[in-house]
Amino acid sequence: MEEYTGTAAPVIDIEDLYKSFGSLHVLRGVNLKVQKGENVVVLGRSGTGKSVLIKIIAGLLRQDKGKCLVLGEEVSTMNQRELRDIRQKIGFSFQNSALYDSMTVRENLEFPLVRNVPNLTRADIDEQVESVLDAVGLLQTINQVPSELSGGQRKRIGIARTLILKPEIMLYDEPTAGLDPITCLEINELINEVKEKYHTSSIIITHDLTCARATGDRIAMLLDGKFLKQGTFEEVFESDEPRIKSFYDYNFIQ
Repeated sequence: MEEYTGTAAPVIDIEDLYKSFGSLHVLRGVNLKVQKGENVVVLGRSGTGKSVLIKIIAGLLRQDKGKCLVLGEEVSTMNQRELRDIRQKIGFSFQNSALYDSMTVRENLEFPLVRNVPNLTRADIDEQVESVLDAVGLLQTINQVPSELSGGQRKRIGIARTLILKPEIMLYDEPTAGLDPITCLEINELINEVKEKYHTSSIIITHDLTCARATGDRIAMLLDGKFLKQGTFEEVFESDEPRIKSFYDYNFIQ
């Protein structure tokens, strides 16, 4: 396995991480460091443990063994108050956008803000909602409900909702899944814009190589429960490793 070595303290520091579900061994000694301001793409086929990994980072699952430090703190030992605090610094963009169908776009974005930030005025709330909507290019949808939006628009609104708490870390779970090619390109551009505008550090979970190449400062290839190779897109896929070559061919050779 190729290790990544950075000089600054990483915002995410994972060492020798294991996670099993009964006899199913999903993560088998994962090592990963994410530096401040870096987009790291975790690539792998469905069922390889990509989503399990980011759920451990967000404190939604607990590892069986190993270290998972987020902003210098071990997530698995946090109490509920500490977990709430760290989750406010983590934006989790779910694969299905996770919007409330009964709420308007405005209400969906207000919900985490009002719940987590005390003593906001109506003007404060309006300004922050409109700011993140403008950042994802969808201010005009503010009074619509999710059922009136396209899949790409819902994905953008989901990202806006994570941004409203100004997270330091973004976790994207299959951000381009189920979207048409043009909308995929727009989401890839948005992920890069979020990094530049909000100075986030990100993990992007995907099996979409176009997304990986467009958004990843570094690629980490997850196979058989471990990172087989890490590096730039070119460094990873110039490999002669048969499993890496077959993953590339499956995505790009029709």
